Amino acid sequence: MDRVLATVPRWADENVLVGFDTADDAGVYKLTPDLALVQTVDFFTPIVDDPFTFGAIAAANALSDVYAMGGRPISSLSILAYPAKGDFSDLEQILKGGAEKMREAGCSILGGHSIADDEIKFGYAVTGLVHPSRFKPNAGARAGDALVFTKRLGTGVVSTALKRGIICEGHMEASIQSMLTLNRRACEEMLRFDVHGCTDVTGFGLIGHAREMALASNVTLEIAVDAVRFLPGALQYAHQGVMPGGLKNNRDFASGDVEMPEAFLVSREKEDLLYDPQTSGGLLIALPETDAVSLVASLGGAYPIGRVLPRQEKPIRLI
Repeated sequence: MDRVLATVPRWADENVLVGFDTADDAGVYKLTPDLALVQTVDFFTPIVDDPFTFGAIAAANALSDVYAMGGRPISSLSILAYPAKGDFSDLEQILKGGAEKMREAGCSILGGHSIADDEIKFGYAVTGLVHPSRFKPNAGARAGDALVFTKRLGTGVVSTALKRGIICEGHMEASIQSMLTLNRRACEEMLRFDVHGCTDVTGFGLIGHAREMALASNVTLEIAVDAVRFLPGALQYAHQGVMPGGLKNNRDFASGDVEMPEAFLVSREKEDLLYDPQTSGGLLIALPETDAVSLVASLGGAYPIGRVLPRQEKPIRLI
């Protein structure tokens, strides 16, 4: 995708504050000196059995990109692919689940678009608002910053365990609760501090999104693997070799940009989970150390996972 995007024509527009140049979470377009739009789109196939829950997770996931930019979502358009002969009671529940989560976020649904497709896909295009000088790009991380993460990892592995029929009681429920949790409060709390850079961790996994932040900011992100927290059951399933296809793709793509000291020892399952594709994952936030301490204290579930270094040979360093 990087190679393809590099061939797409671009033209100057002084109002485009964030485009696709830095693989950021959303675009930002200035309307006035005091107001900018934040725009994003996301959709995917079902990852849970319950249609209402699937719709709600799809909404939370789409909203996340606006929160990652420090924005406030205001409107959305649904995107739906559904079998022409599918169960329309399930479709009703998908749409209701999405609508309830959008209502929770205070984000109006204005309409949408649907097509007939044998494979179900659902999500939203979301528009938010932000001040043109206060959005939080992934390109702002600075050497000396601390890294704070706001959720646990493992939704991809846990969902794959569900599909294989080997899920243990309670593990899927914990993963669903994490995916249903909006990043709204995390956004509101981080905006109280001097945040330099932010991204949400979704399909490319922690390493993939950290790599994008490091490259956009021209720094190296040092991640302490033992500081990273995982969802219940995630390490167990990773140890059993349960890996979604996206995890392998993420590793193949990003592992060449990861440095590990020669004497560094990390369990294979923990390393795998750093590449696990997340759905409605947490925010990865770069901010001064003193602010990081205060953010962790004020935001339940947030925790430090590393620091930002001047640019080294590789953009990611594991310790």
